[in-house]
Amino acid sequence: MNNEHYFTPQPTSESASREITARLRGEEYRFVTEAGVFSRSRIDPGTRLLANSLPLPEQGKMLDLGCGYGPVGIAAAKEQPKLEVVMVDVNQRAAELAKLNARLNGVTNVDVRSGEDFQVAPEQDFVIIATNPPIRAGKRVIYPLLTRAKEHLVPGGILYVVIRTRQGAASMEKHLETTYSRVETIARGSGYRVFAAYN
Repeated sequence: MNNEHYFTPQPTSESASREITARLRGEEYRFVTEAGVFSRSRIDPGTRLLANSLPLPEQGKMLDLGCGYGPVGIAAAKEQPKLEVVMVDVNQRAAELAKLNARLNGVTNVDVRSGEDFQVAPEQDFVIIATNPPIRAGKRVIYPLLTRAKEHLVPGGILYVVIRTRQGAASMEKHLETTYSRVETIARGSGYRVFAAYN
């Protein structure tokens, strides 16, 4: 059995593409998915909650951190065509799918990059950063990432993070409060919470 994670940079699992549909932010979307990427058979509840609850600015720059095959960033870009959406994933297969899915859904205001988080998205002018972090990677990986996000937000910018309530939401909230000026829960559902952490 293949034991690689969806945050593996170069998945070796055999290609097995499929197409799924999803309604996000009131619009219908088509997404091509593959073996070796996160939640390939459906939009997972955490990602759906994050996508649907994001307060989107009309313009500026957004980072979809760990974009997977693209649902959050593509839905945001579709709704706000003046918004510049940077989408990043360490998984090269996921990043290629995100590019394909942007084209499939007629979205052009996205910039999809494959690589390690802020190494490939070094800008410091993001108005919002949205992420559904890979909890299985562990706190030692995720917490420093969430801390570093602050350096890449404009003053007053906001980090949005979704997490399963039972997988450490309370401790994540406390961690965010050590770094950001204010942290609040903006959405709950299906056992998940979305935090907004203000720069």
